Amino acid sequence: MATLSCKLHPTRYNYSHYAKTRHTTSCSMQLTQNNIKVIINGAAKEIGRAAVVAVTKARGMEVAGAVDSHLVGEDIGKVCEMEDVLEIPIINDLTMVLGSISQLKATGVVVDFTDPSTVYENVKQATAFGMRSVVYVPRIKPDTVTALSAFCDKASMGCLVAPTLSIGSILLQQAAISASFHYNNVEIVESRSTSKDLPSQDAVHIANNLSNLGQIYNREDISTDVVARGQALGKDGVRVHSLVLPGLPSSTTVYFSGPGEVYSLKHDIMDVQCLMPGLILAIRKVVRLKIY
Repeated sequence: MATLSCKLHPTRYNYSHYAKTRHTTSCSMQLTQNNIKVIINGAAKEIGRAAVVAVTKARGMEVAGAVDSHLVGEDIGKVCEMEDVLEIPIINDLTMVLGSISQLKATGVVVDFTDPSTVYENVKQATAFGMRSVVYVPRIKPDTVTALSAFCDKASMGCLVAPTLSIGSILLQQAAISASFHYNNVEIVESRSTSKDLPSQDAVHIANNLSNLGQIYNREDISTDVVARGQALGKDGVRVHSLVLPGLPSSTTVYFSGPGEVYSLKHDIMDVQCLMPGLILAIRKVVRLKIY
């Protein structure tokens, strides 16, 4: 079993990780007391690696820990192919990293990119050490979000569960809501390179948001069971069509129509970098949340 020992100093901390092979990886890094200390949980994933780079470049915050079950012991800066190593090893023990950072008495945020089944316990651990959480886990269940809300209210600790970190996606949803009051027909067409998790979270959120506005769309065929008409989502039957072809960018288009016109809103995602500005905003936002 892998073990970890930590030694804390006023402005730095050391990790020493001992693997089964007795190979030792040790590191230390300087931490600025006033910066937000960010722990990336799921750091070895593509989005986790992008988050490490984005946080490192952002003003007023710094990566203070990297947690993952993959590439344990590897320097996260090296894993992210950064010019300089960060001297932060990937650790497969969230509690150990939380305990180390909490002793610095600084503002800490855990960014969770893990799995719907582990999110609740991860947030509980972060809260126990006085740290806030930003959760971006696709397909997280509504019951989990409700439980997290109740727990954080009781603990008086902020937690931000983000359905999306894409600013463009949020703007698309806001524009779709504004347009929905002027049109009685709406359909969503999305394209993805793989058939995993369709309809997408973006399409589901747009359909649900539009359905909660009291509008009734597509009255002509609202009750049709023709499969080619797409999947009806939400109580008012906003239809979603998912196009899957390898090589396609992730794209979401909302079509509205009225007498003599069609109004469309489109958002394309080329890679995970589009989520980073939203992540930085979420980290800054969650540290300012006040629970009464």
